[in-house]
Amino acid sequence: MGDIRQSLLPRDVLSAAKELLYHLDIYISNLVQSGRQPPQVDTKTLDLVEEFILHSPKDRNATARRMSALQELQLLEIMCSCFQEQSRDAVRQLMFSALFNLQGNQADESRMGLLSKLVSMAIAVGRVPILECAATWLQRTHRVYCVRLAQVLVDDYCSMLPGSVSTLQNIHSSSPRFCCQFIAAVTTLYDLTSEELTPPLELLQMIVSWIQEDPHLVLISFLNTPLSGSQPISSLDVTPLGGLVRWCVKAPLVYKRYKKQGLTNGNAASDPEVGPLFSALHLSVLQVLMLLPNILNEKGLFGRLALLQLESLASLTSDLSRLLDQADKHIHTSSDVHPPSQLALDRLAQALQVALANGALLCSREDLRSICSRLPHNNLLQLVLSGPVIYYNNIHTPPLAFSPHASHSPIPSHPPHTPLTPSHAQFPAQTFMTGIPFPFRPAH
Repeated sequence: MGDIRQSLLPRDVLSAAKELLYHLDIYISNLVQSGRQPPQVDTKTLDLVEEFILHSPKDRNATARRMSALQELQLLEIMCSCFQEQSRDAVRQLMFSALFNLQGNQADESRMGLLSKLVSMAIAVGRVPILECAATWLQRTHRVYCVRLAQVLVDDYCSMLPGSVSTLQNIHSSSPRFCCQFIAAVTTLYDLTSEELTPPLELLQMIVSWIQEDPHLVLISFLNTPLSGSQPISSLDVTPLGGLVRWCVKAPLVYKRYKKQGLTNGNAASDPEVGPLFSALHLSVLQVLMLLPNILNEKGLFGRLALLQLESLASLTSDLSRLLDQADKHIHTSSDVHPPSQLALDRLAQALQVALANGALLCSREDLRSICSRLPHNNLLQLVLSGPVIYYNNIHTPPLAFSPHASHSPIPSHPPHTPLTPSHAQFPAQTFMTGIPFPFRPAH
């Protein structure tokens, strides 16, 4: 395609971009049809894209051409039509990659700007082929750029224009794979470390309604994408489960603090719907985790693939420990029957136990005790940390176990077990037995 450059130079910016898109469609269609594996767009073609569509020429002495706002809108409409009219998914995906795969050069800023506007428009006008291509892009791209795209979409549909969130919400049935990747991106973006990084109420309501309506939505990308060693290390997680668990666990402490700030500042941060929303989200996440055994067994991955990473949970418990230290004074003066600190720890314990039992988390109880060592005592968490050995009987590998009698690595923040007092004699002490299902219920 390098020979068409001279014919594009005399044209105005919009006409040149439109002509290049036309030739790019033909070139990639022929490339896919040729059967070459893997099909790869040549460097000269990528240079043309940067010069005539992204307006970032390689030659520093060349004058960069610019589009007016109206011309840019017209280009976006042309691109929407181009992807909509192309019937072969392989061609669409390769064309999207040629336009928007990051190259590590100065054109990447223009590339991100045009991509964000195109995806936002695709949501508004319901261009599913573009959303499917964007979902693939979100799977393969560095998470820093994924959260940038997510931030633009949240600003467009949850902040700038009240009521427009319904447009974004309606795409879950037409492009569930994009919705899954969008959830992964926003849970990475909003990590609840500050008020600015706390998800807006409209976004939270939308995600809760999506998952309640279809719990499998969280697993769509995992179910439909073959796992390979080529998955970029810095990309988003395979599923958004880790980010959703982080939201549920940290929310009672973070929103409690921001609620007080909201009352002081006179804003709407104290919305009473937030608590029940996070409770509903937590229940939905547990239900998704309980779907995993059948899914992992069908793929032959039960006991082999962890959808929740221990490193991510270690980061979560570290953040939780810091938040609990900050909230300590409030907890001591609070009259809550179930203070936020205990709610957060209960949710963490529930998520850990359900994840372990259903194969989403592959580690020993010793590993869990290590990452939870700085957390204060919580009855439910203590039960989980001292639970039985986990065996994965369908694989020929040693069980991931720990010695319940190990004394070389005590947990500083958890006191050693003491014999039951006479007042609790009706609940006799029970020795550890590997064959007993967990959690056991004492006989009354």
